[in-house]
Amino acid sequence: MTVNFNQLRYRLESERKHLIEELEQLKASVLQAGEQRQGDPFGKRDESGMESLELDKCLALQKQIIDRLSEVEHALHKFEEGTYGLCDACGQPIDPARLEALPQASLCLSCKAHQPRNTKSRRLSKGHRRISCFGSQMGMIPCGMVSSILR
Repeated sequence: MTVNFNQLRYRLESERKHLIEELEQLKASVLQAGEQRQGDPFGKRDESGMESLELDKCLALQKQIIDRLSEVEHALHKFEEGTYGLCDACGQPIDPARLEALPQASLCLSCKAHQPRNTKSRRLSKGHRRISCFGSQMGMIPCGMVSSILR
């Protein structure tokens, strides 16, 4: 099976754009909810509890999106370095079928099988930085690692 690296790069760039849009929409909805909350200082406790639950859900969703974006950014960074398609752990080529199914894959199946669950497969790459998606209104919540695309 031959791999069309241009097509995989296009898929990764499209996914990056989509994830950034999702983050912006999430940011806007959280900020809008915060503005609505500020307009009613004598809100009910039940509403406050529900708002807190909704904020927790938004933060969990934010983390998932940032994690996916970080994986996509890492794969695009590997394209720039000329190491895309090679396993981060052992350096061997990643199976083309795996890359077709999961273009942001950074480990071959063998190394992935030996990786403990819930462990990130890579370290922070050069050019990546920690960002805040919600800004000072939300206490500068660190969202994850994202490259200069959001600078």
